[in-house]
Amino acid sequence: MDRFDAMRVFTRVVEQRSFSQAAQDLGLPRSTVTDAVRTLEARLGVRLLQRTTRFVGPTLEGEAYYRRCIAIIAEVEDAEAGIVGAKPRGALRVDVQGRLARHFLLPGLPAFLAEYPDISLFMGEGDRMVDLLREGVDCALRVGTLVDSDMVARRVGLLREITCASPDYIHRHGRPTSLEELAQGHQMIGFHSTATGALLPLEFMVEGKPREMLLPAPVALNGADSLVAAARQGLGLIQVPRYGVADDLAAGRLVEILPAFPPSPTPVSLLYPRDRQLPQRICVFMDWVVRQFAAQAHDGMV
Repeated sequence: MDRFDAMRVFTRVVEQRSFSQAAQDLGLPRSTVTDAVRTLEARLGVRLLQRTTRFVGPTLEGEAYYRRCIAIIAEVEDAEAGIVGAKPRGALRVDVQGRLARHFLLPGLPAFLAEYPDISLFMGEGDRMVDLLREGVDCALRVGTLVDSDMVARRVGLLREITCASPDYIHRHGRPTSLEELAQGHQMIGFHSTATGALLPLEFMVEGKPREMLLPAPVALNGADSLVAAARQGLGLIQVPRYGVADDLAAGRLVEILPAFPPSPTPVSLLYPRDRQLPQRICVFMDWVVRQFAAQAHDGMV
């Protein structure tokens, strides 16, 4: 294995915090990965990784070497892609909330892969805050206000939110025409934040300012699809992105409530490591994601 390939192996071990997982990602025997790191350490005369039965992580020298390696790898990949006729290539790992992926990304994915046939894409589904470096994820698409982190956030759009309930719920509880009426005898389906674990209040824009309300919540969930399904069953009010319930609204399974006081729009952002020069395959994917959201802005969802 040459020095450049050994650098690739070493960076993946650091990112995965595991020799076995790095070997699996790279399609190599674990022994090959172990030998590559040992050879690097022998050549450099320093210990690059701390190893225990439960933990693999970089030493101070290893962390510095890792940052140089990822910069060199990105430069080489971009240099190869700069050759006339060359296009970005290689494995690309992204993490996206499932419903967001199905609505905004999957419809245009065949065209993206046709344009970049040498990119191999793995799209994981989730809405938790993944450790991009540790889990070997190149970028993540996330909804909502982001907590401070060492990730760079690139805004790609704003999702229009809606308050809605089923016709059965409205028949039993009435259709509120003001926030004061809403506070009297109405209930919501609780949604627990994956970031904090707390129950999220309903939010309404009143004269340009947000106003939060917590209604009784006999049912609480932490899954977006289950939240909508529970609303169809008449269990309470919900607030969700409009795109996620567009078919339900059109079919009459759900009805918009208090359209004069909509929730504030929810930001959608791409996250990627701050101190890492991005390979061209990641850059073209993120640019494509931005275009996918921009293309759907005309339908009122973004």
